[in-house]
Amino acid sequence: MSVKKLQPGFDKELNLIPVRGNFSRGILASMYTICTLDITNVKNLFRAYYQDHPFVHISDKMPDLKQVVNTNKCILYLEKFEDKLYIISIIDNLIKGASGQAVQNMNLLFGFHQEAGLALKSIAF
Repeated sequence: MSVKKLQPGFDKELNLIPVRGNFSRGILASMYTICTLDITNVKNLFRAYYQDHPFVHISDKMPDLKQVVNTNKCILYLEKFEDKLYIISIIDNLIKGASGQAVQNMNLLFGFHQEAGLALKSIAF
């Protein structure tokens, strides 16, 4: 979903910083934008928005990919540097990626609890 759909008045640049590393699983996305709110207000807004999303977690400390491997979690880390809001997002691309998202969407479509089947740990990877 685009930022414009969530907040039509958003007119700032959203800058993506590609991150590549020597890890077998996981995706780390890093981005920043101009933000005039203080970090406490930003975190409160993110927590309020994601309160009904069981797989999205706002972290108060720098996350590590090991925290999401074999899970359907998305961990967000927020930090302010002067007028810039810096956001890090980490997921396990094999579970939270397309396959886990498909299971979560199927659960929602058929009226199952959205977490059904997504707490199982992979034994093959």
